[in-house]
Amino acid sequence: MKLKGRNLLSLMDFEPWEIRYLLSLSLSMKEEYLLGKRYWGYLENRYLALIFEKPSTRTRVAFEVAAKQLGMHPIFISKENSHLGRGEPVKDTARALSQYVDAIAARVLKHETLIELSKYFDGVVVNALSDKFHPTQALADAMTIYEKLGKVEGVRVVFIGDGRDNVAHSLILALTSLGANVRVVTAPGYEPLDEVLFEAMERARRSGGSMEIVYDPCKGVAGADVIYTDVWVSMGFESEADKRKRDLAPYQVNKELTKCIGKDFLFMHCLPAVRGEEVTEEVIESDVSIVWDQAENKLHAQRAVLSALVP
Repeated sequence: MKLKGRNLLSLMDFEPWEIRYLLSLSLSMKEEYLLGKRYWGYLENRYLALIFEKPSTRTRVAFEVAAKQLGMHPIFISKENSHLGRGEPVKDTARALSQYVDAIAARVLKHETLIELSKYFDGVVVNALSDKFHPTQALADAMTIYEKLGKVEGVRVVFIGDGRDNVAHSLILALTSLGANVRVVTAPGYEPLDEVLFEAMERARRSGGSMEIVYDPCKGVAGADVIYTDVWVSMGFESEADKRKRDLAPYQVNKELTKCIGKDFLFMHCLPAVRGEEVTEEVIESDVSIVWDQAENKLHAQRAVLSALVP
């Protein structure tokens, strides 16, 4: 398989057919998992370093469980408990880890850290979240949409809130690659980065999907099959908290806004959620919420990524 030995820093580096392959593998591995076949030993005696500069619940646990189910040995490394926290250059850490482990899954403050890791590490590097992208989350999300609606192509997905969010970036890249009709509903100044938006538009053109930006919340969510949001103040943006909460307040997913949809819909959130800010308790705990399915599917998507990429 051509994916063996590849890094996954951003879905911008993966062709649409490669994203479709990872989606298909995630779905098939989940089916086998539920039947009791857990791919034990597929990556036996490989070692996975988990470098986490930021807190994590679902992503970290999913990577550890996925690695162990594949026969890998995960090793957790925090910034505080390693020389990264004492100022060691990333390239020195990468070259040292090349002697011990086969792959790194890294959750970092700056995307440039992942680029540096991949440059000097002799193995596979997977982005477990950076300030720009969260590719494994997007794969789990595409998987969840497919499970619930039977397709991704043609599905109308609205991401509402901070459009420059790392989850938003990866989501629009994944879904436009798969032929979905994607709309980002956000405030001026919070649009996706130009390079990501232009790439998503090109992928939509090639797949038969669509990609657009809308600023009016009610008009933006109208006709959506799926409404997706994320926190307004991501890790690393705490100094902007007050401004972000003011600017994005009209984009809260609440009962009143959902009236604008005008049809049945599903609600998604990558978690953790700040209830009462980007989404109300009433919506996230409602029957239309599929956030726990997303959380479950992180395990299957991350297992698929490891199995596809690690030689």
